[in-house]
Amino acid sequence: MGGLGIFRGIAARFRGSLRFKLLALALGPLLVAVPILIGILVGWGAVYYDRLLITKVQSDLAVAHGYFDQVKEGVGRRVESLAGSERLARALRERPGAAALSELLREMQQQLRIDFLILLDGNGRVRAATGGPVPGSSYAEWEIVRRALAGHAETEVDILDAVQLAVIDPTLTEKARTPLIATRNAQATQRNEETRGMVMHAAAPIASVSREGGAGVLVGGLLLNKNLEFVDRINDIVYPEGSLPLGSVGTATLFLDDVRIATNVRLFENVRAIGTRVSAAVRHTVLDEGRTWLDRAFVVNDWYVSAYEPIKDSFGRRVGMLYVGYLEEPFQHARQLTLAAVALLFVLTVVAAAFVSLRLARHVSQPVARMHGTMSAIESGETEARVGKHPPDLAGEDELAELAAHFDRLLDRLAAQTEALQRWGSELDGKVAERTQELAAANQTLRSAQQRLVMSEKLAAIGQLAAGVAHEINNPVAVIQGNLDVLRETLGDAAEPAMAEIRLIQDQVFRIRLIVTKLLQFARPAEYAGYLEPVVLDQVVQDSLVLVAHQMKKTSVAVMQELHATRPVTVNRNELQQVLINLMVNALQAMPEGGTLLLASGDREEGGVRGGFVAVGDSGPGIAAEIRERLFDPFFTTKTSDGTGLGLWVSLGLVQRYGGRIDVECPSSGGSVFTVWLPNEAQAA
Repeated sequence: MGGLGIFRGIAARFRGSLRFKLLALALGPLLVAVPILIGILVGWGAVYYDRLLITKVQSDLAVAHGYFDQVKEGVGRRVESLAGSERLARALRERPGAAALSELLREMQQQLRIDFLILLDGNGRVRAATGGPVPGSSYAEWEIVRRALAGHAETEVDILDAVQLAVIDPTLTEKARTPLIATRNAQATQRNEETRGMVMHAAAPIASVSREGGAGVLVGGLLLNKNLEFVDRINDIVYPEGSLPLGSVGTATLFLDDVRIATNVRLFENVRAIGTRVSAAVRHTVLDEGRTWLDRAFVVNDWYVSAYEPIKDSFGRRVGMLYVGYLEEPFQHARQLTLAAVALLFVLTVVAAAFVSLRLARHVSQPVARMHGTMSAIESGETEARVGKHPPDLAGEDELAELAAHFDRLLDRLAAQTEALQRWGSELDGKVAERTQELAAANQTLRSAQQRLVMSEKLAAIGQLAAGVAHEINNPVAVIQGNLDVLRETLGDAAEPAMAEIRLIQDQVFRIRLIVTKLLQFARPAEYAGYLEPVVLDQVVQDSLVLVAHQMKKTSVAVMQELHATRPVTVNRNELQQVLINLMVNALQAMPEGGTLLLASGDREEGGVRGGFVAVGDSGPGIAAEIRERLFDPFFTTKTSDGTGLGLWVSLGLVQRYGGRIDVECPSSGGSVFTVWLPNEAQAA
């Protein structure tokens, strides 16, 4: 009964008090509209904020997809370039045995930085391989091989089982084997390990190289299982340091089916989550339905804003997923703080409006009370009191006009508050649009950076050629200068004692004229073949020793010669001389305090191919293992002042042009030995 009485009292007061009614009228819209506006703003803000996060991760996935395709195209280009190389064509024309071809493929595999190379004949059967495939076994059932046999180079991602991996290379089987780790929300499975491998491989046709050889196919591939360098590179490109605000962390993952085979997601602090599995919902969306997942997802131990897209094999089947995403918690925390601040702002606005409304209600009720008094006076018989018979009579300073004025001001205030809310919403829209434009500009900047990277690679290639020309010219010029010094010291009135040096200078001037032709030989060796002739190795060694004699006078170096070569080799004499001079100069520079220069030659048969070798050794400090791996890289040098890093790279290219190679050894006794091996004229013909 007490509650009912209170309600009746309030209702009676509402009916009998104009002030109470005005107060209710003033506060009613605020008390109803503000919660509705807050709810709309919170809902709209959450939806739009989530949409921004999804747009961000969608653009991240596009960048990761572009890098994945770039790596895929790179594998295809390298295999296709090797398939069309003169070196491989020469080897196939010579028709060596499977062992020699396999050795050649292993050398090419290391240069291409891939996991395997397989050479197939025109029927798709193995001729040679870097690993375990048996010659004669067939790979014609591979889709990329069928396309290559039809004349089309192809690069695809395929899944190979453990048996197929073991046949290609047993080490790939061990690398691919991954124990499965129980993962929250993953689809139930009876398997306890993943033994299959995801391989990015390419097949390119080889043109006919002889009347009997026919066409063939070169297959090369890269295993993606546990390829941490691959996913870390994706993560560095998509989420460089400092690119994510609020302390969020970006991640990238490669899946085989629903199993993480390469990832930088951590299971523990320093343990990657390789072997964990994706949630059943993501698997169904991406692998079963073939759609891209753009939403939040639980990744191993936490929630991430995630993007998954399917990876298809050469048959168009969905065999895996590419994933990028970033930690959601920092963004959720920031959103909650923002919404709390907005709610607090609205509460303060309501409190301020209530205070103003109370003051206005008091000012409005007083004129109404005076009007009510006037009406009461009239009812009591005071006929002189007048209020007015028509609305126009209420103009001026009377109570109703003042009431209307107060009411209008209240409405003006409410309108001002509503306008402020709309203006705030417009400003928020503007900020969102500005942020969207910034994201679009960032994407455009990324595309421009990629284009600049391609242009930089082209300029670098041109620079390598130009630097190679400069380096090649330096040797003849140095020889010319050295012999001129000898002429100045030796010549008197009679020129006959210096005729040998004059002829040497003339030879080197001729070499300078050949530098540009050599540059074109490196670019298109098939179109610019140098003059070949049978060359006696011992004679070339002696001639080269004479050409560096002026440099030997600057050091106390003893020369030890063990020249026993009997078979001539078919090469360009000037180019072989250039290689030996470069090796001798390097050996002398390795012994600034003096030592012993070893020059040796002889006949040697390798892989059924007869040829000859020249060894240039020094007694210097030797070469560290990590430096030996990069000796023949362009622009790599250990010389701090005058080295260009092109000498050994150019020398290796000249020797490889004739089917030879350069080996480096560092004996335990000290020093280093560079050995140049070349086939003789019968094999090089």
